[in-house]
Amino acid sequence: MPPVVSPDLRARAAKIELVLMDVDGVLTDGTYYHVPKADGSLFEVKAFDSQDGIALHWLHRFNIRTGVISGRTSEATTMRVVQGKMTYNYQGNTEKLATWHEILADAGLAPEKVAYLGDDLTDAILMKRAGLAVAVQNAKPEVKACAHYVTSVCGGRGALREVTEIILDAKGLWQQVLKHYEVEL
Repeated sequence: MPPVVSPDLRARAAKIELVLMDVDGVLTDGTYYHVPKADGSLFEVKAFDSQDGIALHWLHRFNIRTGVISGRTSEATTMRVVQGKMTYNYQGNTEKLATWHEILADAGLAPEKVAYLGDDLTDAILMKRAGLAVAVQNAKPEVKACAHYVTSVCGGRGALREVTEIILDAKGLWQQVLKHYEVEL
C-alpha cells in the first residue's frame, strides 16, 4: 500500500515521467563484493531488491522511463538496467550534472517531470533540480535536507518500490496494479 503523503508531494509525484537514481546505497545497500575470476581479475557482485525489480517493470508498463546515474562502473549494474528495462544507463562519473542535462535533453523533459533518488553528496546537486527529490533512509543528513521525501526503508531494501507506489498512486494507476494481480483492499 502506498504511503500517505502530503498534497504537495502527491502533486509532485503526479507529474513524474522519468525516474532517475543512483545505484550504490539506493538500489543496493552500498555493499559490493569483489570475487576473483580464474584469470586473476575481479568480478563484482551486488545485491538488488526484488521488490525494486518489480517496481521497475511497473514503471516501464506505464511508460514512465527510468535510468541510473552512478559514479561507479559495474557489470552487475548494467545487468540490472537491462533486466529492469531502464532507458538510461550512465556509469563511471561522480560528476553527475552534465549527465543529468544530457538525459533531460534526450528525454525532452523539464526537471519538474523527473524524480531522482539519491543517498550521498554526489546526488544532492541533482536532487536540487528534480521535480521529486527522494533520499533513501540511509542517506547522509545533508542529502536528506535536499529531499522532498525520505523513504521509510534504506537503499537496497525496497526504496524504489516505495517511491514507485507513491508515483503510481498519485497518477491514479495504483488501482490498476492491484486489479492486475486480483488484489482487493
